[in-house]
Amino acid sequence: MAGNSKRKGAMRNTGSKKGPTVGSGGKRAKGLKGKGPTPKAIERDKHPVAKRARAAAKRGESSGKGRGARSSGGASSNSRRRAGGPEYVVGRNAVAEALIGNVPASALYVAERMDNDDRVKESVRLASDRGIAILEAPRGELDRLVDGLPHQGVVLQVPEYEYAHGDDLVGRKSPDGGTPLIVVLDHVTDPRNLGAVVRSAAAFGALGVVIPERRAAGMSAAAWKTSSGAAARIPVARTTNISRQLATYRKAGFMVIGLDAGGDTTIDTVERDMPLVLVVGAEGGGLSRLVREGCDLIAGIPMTDATESLNAGVAAGIALYAMSRNRP
Repeated sequence: MAGNSKRKGAMRNTGSKKGPTVGSGGKRAKGLKGKGPTPKAIERDKHPVAKRARAAAKRGESSGKGRGARSSGGASSNSRRRAGGPEYVVGRNAVAEALIGNVPASALYVAERMDNDDRVKESVRLASDRGIAILEAPRGELDRLVDGLPHQGVVLQVPEYEYAHGDDLVGRKSPDGGTPLIVVLDHVTDPRNLGAVVRSAAAFGALGVVIPERRAAGMSAAAWKTSSGAAARIPVARTTNISRQLATYRKAGFMVIGLDAGGDTTIDTVERDMPLVLVVGAEGGGLSRLVREGCDLIAGIPMTDATESLNAGVAAGIALYAMSRNRP
């Protein structure tokens, strides 16, 4: 009967000016209100994903201390290079293609109790033929090794490339006995373009290829693969400053030719009768202002007006061929 209920909240509160209180007075309704969208896993401190991200960042900081930041440049989703360490190529297709392309490797990791399809069997066979160590590891260990990249149970460890210094190329003898030629890349960021330039430079008797240390592609697995083994025959050097390196080459008796559209002449008219440095600009941007000012001559590739530009790898190959035809 009304008024006789013993339920908490249903009884008259005689000390209240507002009369009887029934229910929670809206307090429970407030507790049912939403708190907004759920934060991403990486933003939640206690979530495993956030913990792994912090651990990876801490490992990267500790490995980079005292060495300076070194970027591999143009790393693809199928590879990961830690600062100052080896690169890891992951995925069954990527690993098989790297081994077929004779990319140097120090170890092949295969997950324990994994179903071996044709790609895995081919990778194991190629690694065995080349004397590369083949190691079985738990999937958790492979996850840790590549910082969570989707490895499909196969990881190829590629050792860090040993770069020469830009000054080391001065005084070297041309492999074909001709006049010395050095190729310099002005912040080319695509590793496939780098690999293509290395291959062309080796084909036309260059002393080596020079790249900047920062904001440029490095000799990753993708660059090795595109070079088709040429990276093992010709040195790739790194320099801290392209403009200063060009000044060093000029003092050593080299003539510096910048490859860029709308230049002073065309590359097919440049005679290779003295030591030369060919400078190739970045994709899209071309030669930077300071690098352009450090060139003795700017030369372009003659082509129709319908084509605005060529990528760095193609342009370098055409220029090197044209210059090789004008050798004494």
